[in-house]
Order: sequence, then C-alpha cells, then structure tokens
Amino acid sequence: MRAQIESLGREFDAIVAASQASNADDEHDPEGATIAFERQQVAALLEQARRRLADIDAAVTAVEAGTYGRCESCGGPIAPERLAARPAARTCIDCAT
Repeated sequence: MRAQIESLGREFDAIVAASQASNADDEHDPEGATIAFERQQVAALLEQARRRLADIDAAVTAVEAGTYGRCESCGGPIAPERLAARPAARTCIDCAT
C-alpha cells in the first residue's frame, strides 16, 4: 500500500511538472484527456489509497487495543460478515448508512 502511494505521488508530481513545462492548449485538444483530468484522476486514486492505508492502520490499532470489531460510532459489535467483507470496517452496518 505504501509503495502504491509513493508511486501515485511520483506520477502526480510528474503530471504537474509536465503541465508547468508545457504551453499546450490541452483544454481544447480533441485527441484525448486533458492534463487537468489526468491530474485529478491520479489525485483521486492517491487519496483513495491514503484512506485505505488509514483504515488499515486504524484496524491494527484496534486489534492492539482489544477493540477490533467494535463500531466507532455506537460501540456495538460489527457483524462478522461485515468484517469478512471489509476487515478494516470502523462502523457497524447501521452506522455506516
């Protein structure tokens, strides 16, 4: 996960650097995605990876604290089926909706 975040960070930095070094009018280029679109797509992937890593870190902390499987919102148990599907789930299904 950390390697993915580092890779996406480098890709984002490369797109930003390329856009600063270019005078291309990519907003009116009919041949493909704009630099802005590519930058936003990588930024969204990077944010998603960071959230997943934070969820995994929180699950590890909960295991260490003995609170894994407890809803962070209501304090009730998180159903085993939910944990099987989403091991890093922080809330029960009722609080997630």
